[in-house]
Amino acid sequence: MTEQDKSQTAPKIEFPCDYPIKVMGASTDDFEQFVIGVMQKHDPSFNGKATRRDSRNGKYQAVNVTITATGEAQLKAIFEELKASGRVVMVL
Repeated sequence: MTEQDKSQTAPKIEFPCDYPIKVMGASTDDFEQFVIGVMQKHDPSFNGKATRRDSRNGKYQAVNVTITATGEAQLKAIFEELKASGRVVMVL
């Protein structure tokens, strides 16, 4: 493996760990609750704590949560469910 290859590989995550997730979608009354529900489904220990920030024009919301990630499969399932909902514009 060349030095360039090493710098382009993603860092390894050691599970379990606290894992922050930022979910952005259209601003609706229930968007934050929707995100919390998805997190609780995939992380039963999730405490429901989230922070919400509205965009400058109020069209979008960003919801930040931190879950206890147990593995890559869990993270992939969360990202897929959020994207498949049609309510989410971006997940970071």
